[in-house]
This record gives sequence, C-alpha cells and structure tokens, in this order.
Amino acid sequence: MQKKHRRSAPSARPAVPELQQEISDLLAGEGDDHFSCPKATRKKAMDFLARREYGQSELIRKLADKGYDRAVAEQAVRKLSEDGLQNDQRYAECFVQSRINQGKGPVRIRLDLGQRGVRDTAIELAIEGAEANWSVLARDVRQRKFGADNPPDFRAKAKQMRFLQYRGFEQDHVQAAFSDE
Repeated sequence: MQKKHRRSAPSARPAVPELQQEISDLLAGEGDDHFSCPKATRKKAMDFLARREYGQSELIRKLADKGYDRAVAEQAVRKLSEDGLQNDQRYAECFVQSRINQGKGPVRIRLDLGQRGVRDTAIELAIEGAEANWSVLARDVRQRKFGADNPPDFRAKAKQMRFLQYRGFEQDHVQAAFSDE
C-alpha cells in the first residue's frame, strides 16, 4: 500500500534569500556607523590594550586594519594616552624585557622598536632602564645554541659570531661571549 504525501499550503513567510538580504542590509548600515564611532573605536582599542601593551602607532595601525576610521582611531589612541591607559614608554620597557628574555641584543631591540614607531628617546630610556649585562647575555645565548666549549676553529667561531650579530649584539658583546670569564 502506498502512502499519499500531503502537500502543505504555501506559507506566507518570505523566501529565505529575501530574508537574508534584508538582514544583511540592516547589519551593513549598523556596521558602517560602528567603525566611525569614537566610543566603539575607544572600546576596541581598550580591548587590545587589555591583552598586552601597544605603542601608539602600532595600536592606530591595528585599529585601521580592523576597519576603523584612521582619524577616529588616532583621536581615540591620543585620548587613551592622555588618560594613562596607553603609554609608549611602558610599552618600550615591556618590549625590551620581552626581547631580553628571548636572547636578543640591543641593536636588534632598537631596530624592532623603531619599526613599531616608538621614538628614539623612549627606546634608549627603556634599554638603559633594563640594566641588562649584554656581554653575559651574549655568552649565555651562545652557550645555549652551541654548547659551553669554545669553537674548535676559525670557521666555527665565525659562524657563532654571525649568529650573535644577527641576534643584535654589538661587537664588544660578541667578543666577550668567547672569553672564559
């Protein structure tokens, strides 16, 4: 025996594509206003700062990359700086300590911070404030990578010296890394 399928009467609901278009139109109008709103921009900037420190130019660039209006982002970040929630000096200090923990030298740290838009004075203050013994750090980095023994020949020593220079250590730090102190 065959079952008969009942067909339901056509419903009064709009078709799915029409409903999706209506929703996307409503959301599009809401989103455009969101990215030029100073309060929304400030909130997003604060969300970023809650996770970690950012330099001013890095934070502005990050907001602009997310779609926020650049002028509004600059204004919001400037206001955050005035309120003490964003500070380039504090960012530089955190960044320097982070790179020291990674075994990076002062040359590399200066370069990385400069590329992130931090002023030279803030960079120098942060590096001096770290009070790192760069020669000891260079020796520790070399020993972690190549072992405690000094290199057996000139070729091996040159390779280790290039490695330390790439890591951002100055020439006197590199030389000190090979001393037996």
